[in-house]
Amino acid sequence: MTNDNFALSALNAFALLFIGLLVVVIITVIVLYIIDVNQNTHTIRRNYPVIGRFRYLFEHMGEFFRQYFFAMDREEMPFNRAERSWAYRAAKNVDANIAFGSTRDLSPTGSVMFLNSAFPTLEQDAALPSEVTIGPYCRTPYTTSSIFNISGMSYGALSRPAVRALSAGAAKAGCWLNTGEGGLSPYHMEGGGDIVFQVGTAKYGVRDAEGHLSDERLKVIAGHDNVRMIEVKLSQGAKPGKGGILPGEKVTAEIAEIRGIAEGHPSISPNGHPDIRSVDDLLDMLEHIREVTGKPVGFKAVIGDKGWLSDLVQAVKQRGIDRAPDFITIDSCDGGTGAAPQPLMDFVGLPLKESLPWVSDLLNQAGLKERIKIIASGKLITPAKVAWALACGADFTVSARGFMFALGCIQAMQCHKNTCPTGVTTHDPKLQKGLDPTDKATRVAHYQRNMTYGVGLIAHACGVTEPRQLRRSHVHVVAASGLSAPLSETHPEPITLIDDQTRPEEPQRQLSGNQEELIDE
Repeated sequence: MTNDNFALSALNAFALLFIGLLVVVIITVIVLYIIDVNQNTHTIRRNYPVIGRFRYLFEHMGEFFRQYFFAMDREEMPFNRAERSWAYRAAKNVDANIAFGSTRDLSPTGSVMFLNSAFPTLEQDAALPSEVTIGPYCRTPYTTSSIFNISGMSYGALSRPAVRALSAGAAKAGCWLNTGEGGLSPYHMEGGGDIVFQVGTAKYGVRDAEGHLSDERLKVIAGHDNVRMIEVKLSQGAKPGKGGILPGEKVTAEIAEIRGIAEGHPSISPNGHPDIRSVDDLLDMLEHIREVTGKPVGFKAVIGDKGWLSDLVQAVKQRGIDRAPDFITIDSCDGGTGAAPQPLMDFVGLPLKESLPWVSDLLNQAGLKERIKIIASGKLITPAKVAWALACGADFTVSARGFMFALGCIQAMQCHKNTCPTGVTTHDPKLQKGLDPTDKATRVAHYQRNMTYGVGLIAHACGVTEPRQLRRSHVHVVAASGLSAPLSETHPEPITLIDDQTRPEEPQRQLSGNQEELIDE
């Protein structure tokens, strides 16, 4: 009898709960109906009260469902599932082999294929990437063998655990980490790896009270031994002609202190350097920073108008090769960012497939290619893309979003909303707690090492011993006819023209104790 009473009581409770919920739903529907028919902002909701709201829900949820249920492996943008899957597997250091056959369509115009050699490089003859020295005329040149490095991502745009993971992972992998334009944080330094400090248009981290470049703060930054190079950012691929944007909710007291800005207010940097308005201004700025810091100095730009680069080459010839930029970072128009206006992101700038060969040819023909190193940036998240960039003339490659995938990014497209579900681009502690810096640092290192290994596989298949020996003759590109043609026909290997004024001089090397100093002849 007791059991019957309990069952009856439970049924009565559930019935009351159901009726209560039903009443709440009915009241909610009535309230929403009244709101919808009386508002004049959304036509759909006014014409179809309550029901019309599902349109906005489905539109919002669609971007999440498409990548899991509807899009094919090679369809998504900006990165498809096949690309992301390789990055995830590389970061986890699990088997990246695939079976049965490739899902890649080789027919679209522009598709890249590498020409395998009949006599590939044997394993015992294979070599790691060779060392390259940047800034031979600096007091402190930088020598590294890393072909794949971490592109500029600011602390503020990225979360604290994300920057800590990148810092430790870069040190483990032996690659460099670019600070982005948001200044040098303790978390960039925490791992002890090589750092490239980026100077943006707002001079964050090296600015005085008026926002001008401060030599004193530059000296402090350069005083850190692991700050190896300085990069002046002229423009960025996702937003050429537009400054960086950091929403006010991300400007914490700590970030404000690092950048030298007001806490809690949106941080919008100028769309250009007020003190760099010409090629001569740029060269003067680079030379000044190099003199103050003693470190290699270059600049980053997305290429659009090409005339100014030709003018820069001529100015270098007049000034002397020792006063040339130590490197140029070329960003692609399809680069990424946390936030940018869609007209700029979609329609402004040249893609890397056009700009990289052109800049490489320009420097080669002027006899400056050995002096000015090229760093390529823009959607280079798989070995084939990095190998292509090296073949086109890049000395180094960098990636931001590839390493974000290594951190666990799921391409949720929430970077600018402080709602990143993986904790990579949010300052919400509840969302950050899922990102373990120790675990993700290991994944960052795995991703970089597996990238280097994958590029090596392509190089060895092409018959060269290491990645930096790849040339355009190793690459075919599908033409409009549907047939492939050598990349060296579209972009012929340039004949280097060196005159006496631009001929690089080999600096004398003298040993002083355990240090090797570079002395101009």
